[in-house]
Amino acid sequence: MYKIKVHLKEKSYPVCIGTGILKELGRLLRTFKFSRRTAVITSPPVETQFLNPVSDSLEREGFSVVCLNLPAGEETKSLKTVEDIYHKLTSFRMDRTSPLIALGGGVIGDITGFVASTYLRGVPYIQIPTTLLAQVDSSVGGKTGVNLDEGKNLVGTFYQPRLVLIDTECLKTLDQRDFVSGLAEIIKYGVISDSSLFFYLQENHKKLLSLHSQSLSRVIRSSCQIKGRVVEKDEQEKGIRSILNFGHTIGHALETLTEYRQYSHGEAIAMGMVAASLISLRLGVCNKQTHDDIKDLIGKMGLPSALPDRFTPDDYVHLIKLDKKVRSEKIRFVAVERIGRVRIIEIDPEKLVKYLV
Repeated sequence: MYKIKVHLKEKSYPVCIGTGILKELGRLLRTFKFSRRTAVITSPPVETQFLNPVSDSLEREGFSVVCLNLPAGEETKSLKTVEDIYHKLTSFRMDRTSPLIALGGGVIGDITGFVASTYLRGVPYIQIPTTLLAQVDSSVGGKTGVNLDEGKNLVGTFYQPRLVLIDTECLKTLDQRDFVSGLAEIIKYGVISDSSLFFYLQENHKKLLSLHSQSLSRVIRSSCQIKGRVVEKDEQEKGIRSILNFGHTIGHALETLTEYRQYSHGEAIAMGMVAASLISLRLGVCNKQTHDDIKDLIGKMGLPSALPDRFTPDDYVHLIKLDKKVRSEKIRFVAVERIGRVRIIEIDPEKLVKYLV
């Protein structure tokens, strides 16, 4: 088991990465002063595959387990779902020391974290991400959120988990599209912070696509380390943490435009990264080689690179103006300078999208 520590003073926590480590959950939780009453929040496909080993591990260490099953998909991330969970937790007599366990992908992690941050004014929670996307991104850093009709994650909190447990065995159950979706966020980390990671992805993309275990472990560890370092410097996204949004300005807008039904999150972010590098090129921030390298790697990984042509710049502008990163009617846009280095530019959304045309 490989451990990374996210250092946030009294809110510090370990990220444990390994193969076949779901069985260690109960033992790890015994080190915390938690109630023995736990609730696992998951979705039907994940429950079938992973609930039994998680429950068995907890019960061996004296924990009682209840399970809350939520439908898969972004539509689940609503305030109505949150309210339903509150009522169920009340019926289970969960108290302030009863841990919630998020077992699933990013949607389950986001909504469990939000519930944990608000139920009884805060209860502990554990992240057990089962998708590559969640393992390298959403499970680390303490961002929680639910969606409104107007956009993604417009209601949320910063609330750190007490433990993140990443079992790479879970990735063997993913279909190819879900797995590839997670590679988009790994590419992002290379672009924003680590050129060696980016070039490793270039050289080893075939190994990664074939689920080569050593290559996967290497890029997951690197991604979590980068995410952890950024969060340590800026927990609540008041400065440098904004670089983690590279590709997300356009990507989130695209998800909303397509009602989260046409593209996975990683696919939308992949297109958003190519768009962001094109905008950076046209702003004179990066050179053509940087743009081409990003677009080429995204294509090699089997991710889409071109935005759909049925949406106009005005379609994107409307949604970008609702983005959480807007300040005084300007978006904090993450532009790439070169592989491994980005900068934040404050720019009017109308001007921004003109560079896409």
